[in-house]
Amino acid sequence: MDTMLHKVANLVLGENHGKNKTTVNGKVVLMKKNVLDFNDLGASILDRAHELFGKHISIQFISATHADSGSSEKRLRGKLGKPAILEDWISTVSPLIIAGESTYEVTFDWDEEIGLPGGFLVQNLHHSEFYLMTLTLENVPGHGKVHFVCNSWVYPAKNYTKDRIFFANKAYLPSETPELLRPYIEEEMAVLRGNGTGMLEEWDRVYDYAFYNDLGEPDDEDKVRPVIGGSSEYPYPRRGRTGRPPTETDPETESRLSLIQFLNIYVPRDERFGHLRMSDFLAQGLEAILKFLLPEFEALFDDTINEFDTFEDFLKLYNGGIKLPKGPLFDNLLENIPIQFIKELLRSDGEGLLKYSTPQIIRADLSAWSTDEEFAREMVAGVNPVSIQLLKVFPPISKLDVELYGNQNSSIRSHHIQEQLEGLEVNEALKAKRLFILDHHDALMPYVERINATPSKIYATRTLLFLQNEGTLKPIAIELSLPHPDGYELGAVSKVYTPAKDGVEAAIWQLAKAYVTVNDSGVHQLISHWLNTHAVIEPFIIATNRQLSVLHPINKLLHPHFRDTMNINATARNILINSEGILERSFFPGKYSIEISSKIYKDWVFPNQALPVDLVLRGMAIEDSSSPHGLRLMIEDYPYAVDGLEIWSAIKTWVDDYCRFYYKTDDMVKNDTELQSWWKELREEGHGDLKDEPWWPKMNSIQDVIDNCTIIIWVASALHAAVNYGQFAYAGYPPNRPTLSRRFMPEPNTPEYDELKDDPKKGFLKTVTPQLQSLLSVSLIEILSRHTSDEIYLGQRECPEWTMDVEPLMAFEKFGKTLKQIEEKIVKMNDDGRLKNRNGLAKVPYTLLYPSSEEGITGRGIPNSVVI
Repeated sequence: MDTMLHKVANLVLGENHGKNKTTVNGKVVLMKKNVLDFNDLGASILDRAHELFGKHISIQFISATHADSGSSEKRLRGKLGKPAILEDWISTVSPLIIAGESTYEVTFDWDEEIGLPGGFLVQNLHHSEFYLMTLTLENVPGHGKVHFVCNSWVYPAKNYTKDRIFFANKAYLPSETPELLRPYIEEEMAVLRGNGTGMLEEWDRVYDYAFYNDLGEPDDEDKVRPVIGGSSEYPYPRRGRTGRPPTETDPETESRLSLIQFLNIYVPRDERFGHLRMSDFLAQGLEAILKFLLPEFEALFDDTINEFDTFEDFLKLYNGGIKLPKGPLFDNLLENIPIQFIKELLRSDGEGLLKYSTPQIIRADLSAWSTDEEFAREMVAGVNPVSIQLLKVFPPISKLDVELYGNQNSSIRSHHIQEQLEGLEVNEALKAKRLFILDHHDALMPYVERINATPSKIYATRTLLFLQNEGTLKPIAIELSLPHPDGYELGAVSKVYTPAKDGVEAAIWQLAKAYVTVNDSGVHQLISHWLNTHAVIEPFIIATNRQLSVLHPINKLLHPHFRDTMNINATARNILINSEGILERSFFPGKYSIEISSKIYKDWVFPNQALPVDLVLRGMAIEDSSSPHGLRLMIEDYPYAVDGLEIWSAIKTWVDDYCRFYYKTDDMVKNDTELQSWWKELREEGHGDLKDEPWWPKMNSIQDVIDNCTIIIWVASALHAAVNYGQFAYAGYPPNRPTLSRRFMPEPNTPEYDELKDDPKKGFLKTVTPQLQSLLSVSLIEILSRHTSDEIYLGQRECPEWTMDVEPLMAFEKFGKTLKQIEEKIVKMNDDGRLKNRNGLAKVPYTLLYPSSEEGITGRGIPNSVVI
């Protein structure tokens, strides 16, 4: 039967296998269409039927060395070889339980005029799409083995206006690209850019820009949100265009998908999660839905529905889990979960499905989180170690406009902190660079009044810290500020709190720290995490695919660092950062969340995202040629900075080695048309609201390429890892990182003050995040903190033969070895008892910048990209 099929195929394709023809053998590796770990059996049957009727998958080579003399175009293009089909499709069966790779033979009647194949066309006449991984030719005359890395979904030909094109995995600058391949490359780039109109479909591969105009729902007054991006009032990085129609009420707002449909939100097909990641993501999503909704059902039988009654109630989340309820509410929930979720439920361990793992912060000690030492340590070794700054002026001053906000300078004075400076005067401590500040005052003060009109009750905060002789920080003063009740222009009304160990003063101090942590949790999630990694990277992904061909060396360098980011960002727009989404429901800014991040984006500066520059600007380091990496840290034991500088240096060395292989002179950079178009579009379109800023780096030299690409890779990999994967370790126990505060600081002679005096723990729990929102945020960060089973980490590539160029492969191997050495070094530092900030009283070692990790919630590992 197979022989008969081949004869039919040869007739259909116009092939004529002569006995004297040269043949070239190839192997194609692909994955058939699947849903999670289950094959789509219906699609498989239809594909086999298509095979029987001569509708095959065919491959046709494009010559990089011989022109098509029969072309009617004035411009020469590479000669096309004779089509060949994938053999034995019907007899090759993919595993039914685990979606696996299938290998197919393909035999080409070789036309000597093809010479070196620089690419190939693939035509899929089947019913279903497939994931094409690689094509390897074993015996190309005159060239030997030729390898193509594809890693792309190929849909049926009816879905495309042009056949799919893939190119050999050799990198070329535009000026060095084989001229015969240029027309094919330009056609491919035109497909990727699209025409800027119409709704984009599942099989589309279009990369285009849009504003964040899909977060709100104008038909519901409570869900109206401004368009973010495209204006001086609300600047923002661009996101990927979906082309969904506008809402009927507001033509400026894009219509939204329902919660159940969110998996169908458009991103370019090759940006969608792979089958393993989607499987994990759905399983975790189901856990999250069950975990944060089911306690709400249980709360129907709880007299204090909105509270954790005791700290012991938190421990029940980790010891024993939450039982499934019964009744119509739960039945309705299950009815509305997509079929994929049900599949995941059926293959999950139902016994532990609703049980949270114990966060590291309380594993060794249940109370260490509440100490001043741990409160301060987490500013340099916690989940948000990028906000603390050296205090350069005392008292701290505000940069807010005096005409709008009046006097917003700090009310902290010498008498508040003098006794805590180990015998130093304030000016001596300042001069010795031993005073630091966590300043959430200016960023939040413009929104405090609006936020406090909602159930949230917050302060603008400043926290002063002192660097002790032993190298650790201690908090010495916290300032809580509100706008003047008679108007913002009258300045701030502030109160300063200082440490206390006993009595109601100790409870007041604990609450003051909680208000600071609430602010830091929101700033971390909105700014350090979402804005400064997820949002700012997406325009780089879009511009790269639109302006740098797959043959361009900078595309090959950056491509691994863009994996899955557009997909997770699209998901975030639908369920996390949207109006009344999880973030608005569980963090203090509420409906002002993305609006606040837009205001802060005004001050985003691309070159300042370089770690050494950031550390110097925050006063956490000074340039010193005699110190490691040319910087002397103001806090010697600053784990994020110490480990980060090692990783930064390794990335920069790798990028330097790679870029200098392709660019030999600065003129080659200036004359690289694709590179210049990429950088121009990135500034003017992707980050278009900041296009006129004078700080944008040039792209005129080899060093410019190295510096800019190093920043991109750092942000997408190590910076994201540092602010993401420790979330469950620290915030999985809500009292340590509360996300909401619901009442103001109790004042003497009030019932709240008396309650705090009589029962400090109860007063604390009534102030911070309530029960449902706590569970909501914990469910979210449990997903965000987890590595999936197909993670690819810094120093790794999806395919070992990702380039044919030997020197870059050797440089990449060196990069991987350097990262392993860095990890070994970090392990030794964590074992050094003299470095007290690396573990702290809670015994949580700083592992967030370990390059490698296993699957799951590990608190370590640097994935190549912003994948979750």
